[in-house]
Amino acid sequence: MRETLREIFIPSFPRRLGPRFREGDSAAKYLIPRQALSELDILIQLLAKLPGLGPRSARRAALHLIKRRESLMTPLATALAQAAEAIRPCPVCGNLDTIEPCAICRDPRRDGAAICVVEDLADLWALERTGAFHGRYHVLGGTLSALDGVGPEDLTIDRLVARVESGQELILALNATVEGQTTAHYIADRLAGAGVKLSRLAQGVPIGGELDYLDDGTLTAALNARRAL
Repeated sequence: MRETLREIFIPSFPRRLGPRFREGDSAAKYLIPRQALSELDILIQLLAKLPGLGPRSARRAALHLIKRRESLMTPLATALAQAAEAIRPCPVCGNLDTIEPCAICRDPRRDGAAICVVEDLADLWALERTGAFHGRYHVLGGTLSALDGVGPEDLTIDRLVARVESGQELILALNATVEGQTTAHYIADRLAGAGVKLSRLAQGVPIGGELDYLDDGTLTAALNARRAL
């Protein structure tokens, strides 16, 4: 029976979990059968898995969708189904698009001599919003992390090394974290002697920033990266 019954534990609904848990009891005693969940419960549980949404905000979002069934909920469900079917990662850079390669890689106006390496797709979108970069991108899919067990084989570093050519510029636009800097140094070591120009984003005082509110690390980086007027 346990093998055939799909069960799920819902911590957001303690009133449905039955008697209070006692030491020595089997955890399966407190699991809710999948068939006992209503469609609303499943919707709330799935919404709660989205970034920035907890059980309470997921319930509010579910009610908002249900109240606007025709104008919002049905079109959203259709858009999600179509996106899940059509959107694929670009085999060249890792961007998301409905065509392969993606629109950025296919754009002949892009400067192929410069490749901007980013950690995640959100970083690519952030740089694209500025309109300041006209080259191509490469999404690593994360950063190296010994604590999280993320190694070079878990990222697209091998694809990057195979893609880059002598004379190109590689802009390492990685986060200013320990993991980001470790990944940048690892890529630099892999490309040593390949004839590739390596650069990284400048670090220092942000536009509109006041020195009194900046941390010591930012001020130190700004001093070290100073330039003549």
